[in-house]
Amino acid sequence: MRTVLAVFLLAAALCLPAFGQTLGEIVGTATDSTGAVVPSAAITVTNTSTNAVRKTVSNEAGIYSLPGLVPGPYSVRIEKEGFRAMTRTLTVQVQQTARVDFALQVGQVSETVEVSASSQMLTTENATIGTVIEERRIMDLPLNGRNFFSLVALSPNVTYGFTPAAQASGRLGGSRAGLTIALSGSRSTWQNYTLDGITNTDIDFNTYILQPSVDALQEFKVQTGVYPAEFGREAGQVNVSTKPGTNQYHGTMSEFLRNDKLDARDYDFSSASRSATNPSPGKTPYRQNQYGYTLAGPIQIPKVFNGKNRLFFMSNWEGYNSRRTTAPIASVLTPEMRNGDFSSILPGFKLADPLSRAGTYPNITQSFFPNNQIPASSLSAGSKLLASRWMPKPNQVTAAGALPFRNYQYALSLPVDKNTITERIDFNESSSSQWFGRYSWNDESAFAANPSMGLDDGNVLYTRASQWVVSNVRTISPTKVNEARFGYNSLFNNITQQLANKEDVNALLGTPIKVTDPNSWGIPSISFQTQNLTSFGNPTSSPFQIDNKYYQFVDNFSWIIGKHSLRMGGEYRYNKFPQVGNEFPRGQFLFSSQFTNLRVRGSSLSGSLGFRNPHGQP
Repeated sequence: MRTVLAVFLLAAALCLPAFGQTLGEIVGTATDSTGAVVPSAAITVTNTSTNAVRKTVSNEAGIYSLPGLVPGPYSVRIEKEGFRAMTRTLTVQVQQTARVDFALQVGQVSETVEVSASSQMLTTENATIGTVIEERRIMDLPLNGRNFFSLVALSPNVTYGFTPAAQASGRLGGSRAGLTIALSGSRSTWQNYTLDGITNTDIDFNTYILQPSVDALQEFKVQTGVYPAEFGREAGQVNVSTKPGTNQYHGTMSEFLRNDKLDARDYDFSSASRSATNPSPGKTPYRQNQYGYTLAGPIQIPKVFNGKNRLFFMSNWEGYNSRRTTAPIASVLTPEMRNGDFSSILPGFKLADPLSRAGTYPNITQSFFPNNQIPASSLSAGSKLLASRWMPKPNQVTAAGALPFRNYQYALSLPVDKNTITERIDFNESSSSQWFGRYSWNDESAFAANPSMGLDDGNVLYTRASQWVVSNVRTISPTKVNEARFGYNSLFNNITQQLANKEDVNALLGTPIKVTDPNSWGIPSISFQTQNLTSFGNPTSSPFQIDNKYYQFVDNFSWIIGKHSLRMGGEYRYNKFPQVGNEFPRGQFLFSSQFTNLRVRGSSLSGSLGFRNPHGQP
C-alpha cells in the first residue's frame, strides 16, 4: 500500500500544449487585413457530431484559446462588428493543439466566409513528438485478435512484439504479460498508459490495466518524447480516447471467426516418406470466436425526454473465446524403467549405485548395479507415485539401446475466454460546462502455465479489471478554463494451481514440510536437469495474487493573460497494491545423473526415478 501525491505547476509563455491527456485544444489569433490584432471578437466552437457549443472572445492581444475539447470534428466561427464572419472546419485529434488563425475582412457580420479544412500542417504549438492513430485506421486495418496495441507499431521509433519479460509472464499471465512495446529504444516496461486522461498503467509490472474493444475507441496517440510535464513517469506515452455518442444513432454487430476447417493443412516436410501406415498429420483443432456489439446516440425517452444536442451514450460489449489444441511430444520412462530395469540402454550407459559412492572427486569409488537393474528396495516410494500419476507411459517407439526421447505424444487443449464492457455518457450542461463519465470492465481466464503432458499440473489464471472516470470542463470566463477528473481503477489477478483446494500431493509424498494452505496445494516442481526426460509439476512461484486499487484526482487550470498563457494543475493518487504469494510452497525436486556415474560431476543421463536417500525422502 502506498500513497502517491504528485502536484505539478506548469507555466509556459505563449501557447500551451493540449489540455488533459486525451483532450484537445483550439488556439488562434484574430487579425484584420493589415495584420493588426482584433480584440473582443466572438469565437464559437461547435462539435458537429453533437452540436456541443463552446464560446470565448479574443483578448486585447487578439488571442483566444479553447482547451478541453473532446476529439472529433469541429467548426470554428468568428464574428466582430464591422467584419465579415468567418467559419473554418477541422478535426481535433487526441492531445492535439490545433491553431486556427483568422484574418478578418471588412464587411457585414451577416456575410460569412467559409474556409474548408486544409491538409494537416506541422505542429508548431509544442515540441511533442508523437503519432495519432485515428479511428479509420483502428477500424479498417486487420488486427489478429482485434488488439489495438498492435497498431502502436505504425508509429515511428517503435519496436513491438518481442519476447516478454519472464517475471510478468509468470506473475501476471494472460494478454497483459504478452504485451511488449519499446518506444525510442527504451525497455518494454517503460511506457505509461492512459485511458480518457486517467492512468491505465499497472503499478506492479508497468503494463496496461484495461483494454477496451477497438469498436469503443475514438483514437489514440503514441508519444515518444518532449511531452508536457503532466505526463512524465515513463519514457513513452500511449494515450487512448474512447468514442463518445453523437446526435445520430450508430450501431454495429460483429463476429470474427477462425476455424481449422477453413484453414489449409500445414506443410508436411516428411511427405516423401509417408505411406498408408504412416500418413501425414492432420490439422490441429482450432476455434476462435470474437463477437460483440456497439450502440451510440442521443438518450431519448419518447414524449418524456429528448437528449439531442445534450445527453449522449455509447455502449460496447465484446466477447472472446478461443479453443486451440496442439500435439506436443514429451520424453517419458518406459514401463521397464519404471520398475528399475535399465538393461535396455546397455552397453552405452552403466548405472552406478549412489549409496556405494566413497571418496572425493577425482578419487571416487563406486559400484555398479548388475545388468543396470535397480533393486526394488532402492526405489523411492514418492518417485514411484509421481511417475505413476504424472508421467504417462510412452505411446511412441523408443529406440533400442537409447535413452527415452520424444516417445509420448499428447493433445494439449488451451482455452482462453475474455469479456470487455465499455459504457460512456456525455452531457452538455451548457456552453460553459461539459461532463462525461465512463465505466469499463474486463475479465480473462486462461492457463498461466500450461499443463505438462496434458495432465493437471498447470496454473490457471483469472483476471478482472474495472475503471471509472468522471470529467468536467468548465469555462469560468473567456480567459479561464478549468478541467477536473476523477478516476478509479481496480485490477485483480489470481494465479493458482489446478489442484489447489482439491488434493494435497505433498501429503501423499510424505514431504517433511507440510503444505497447510489448501490454496497452495499442487504438485511439487519435478525438474530433470539433463533434459533427457520431460519435467513436470507446478511452477515454484504460485499461488500469486494481486488486488490493486488506484484512486486519482486531477485538476488543470488554464489562464490567458495578454500574449501569455499560463497553465497549472495538481494530481493526487492513492495506490493500493497488496500482493499475496509464495515461493516454493510445495518444494522442488531436482534430478540429475551426477551420482549415478563414476568419477564425474554430471553427464547426459537423468536420475530417472530417483533413489532413496538416507532420510527416506524422494
